Amino acid sequence: MFTFRFGILLPAALCLISSVCYAQHPNLGRPLSPDEISKLDITVAPDGTGLPAGSGSASAGAKVYEEKCQSCHGPKGQGGPQDQLTGGVGTIASQKPVKTPVSYWPSATTIFDYVRRAMPLQTPQSLTNDEGYAVTAYILSVDGIVPQDAVLDAKSLPQVKMPNRDGFVRWWPVPKR
Repeated sequence: MFTFRFGILLPAALCLISSVCYAQHPNLGRPLSPDEISKLDITVAPDGTGLPAGSGSASAGAKVYEEKCQSCHGPKGQGGPQDQLTGGVGTIASQKPVKTPVSYWPSATTIFDYVRRAMPLQTPQSLTNDEGYAVTAYILSVDGIVPQDAVLDAKSLPQVKMPNRDGFVRWWPVPKR
């Protein structure tokens, strides 16, 4: 009998307590300003929406890559202690696919977005926009996706055709032009 009452009263008490606790809050924090939100809202869509101003060449990217990326990803992105970034183009449909950002990802803008957001590992978001474009251009140039003298920016980066672009079902809305 005690177990039955306890089984009914406990959930009722928890509901009452949770509704009281939910109604009260500790008044911590404050609303973010538009400037603070813009610093956090750095998402880049596959169609290039959200790409910042700036530009970078593959040759400038080679220098940034050597200084800030090579120790983890190896020479020319061939792999080191961290993931391989280049190579594998044309292997996705094979028995032994090599999935790298260059061979597998459907949008070049994703490389820029990831580099800007998460790299270098020890100091994420420390690269300037120009360095992000340059490193992206360099990584794409290693496998010939863009020419060795490519300069990428918010207009040209979304135009880069990735080798596996058609290997994905696109869920992102098609932009209305």
